[in-house]
Amino acid sequence: MVRISATKGGETLLFKRLSLSVVIPALTLFLSVPALTASSHYGKVVAAGDGKLTRRDMAGQNHLTHEVPADATIMCDGKTCGLDDLKAGDVVTVSLDQQGDQTVVTKIEAKTAGS
Repeated sequence: MVRISATKGGETLLFKRLSLSVVIPALTLFLSVPALTASSHYGKVVAAGDGKLTRRDMAGQNHLTHEVPADATIMCDGKTCGLDDLKAGDVVTVSLDQQGDQTVVTKIEAKTAGS
């Protein structure tokens, strides 16, 4: 419980408590920003292999090609698979993360066409 006092010292105490109640959450948010840079994108496979995944958005408009690092996790229908197992038409969720100044594929989850 904060007691508001008419004295200058009471106002200073209230001001310090209010300042801390703003500064601490702001600092927490600032420090968590790297965790917020991860993102997921959905689409359908156009081609996959040789360390690259080309997909189109769900509307079929934009084609995007991602370089897929060897340590990226790739799942097909909930089971571990490889980039070469992805086929045209498979629906994918591509998870990206910011690592330094590069955006890197960290995970690909696929639902095979017809499943």
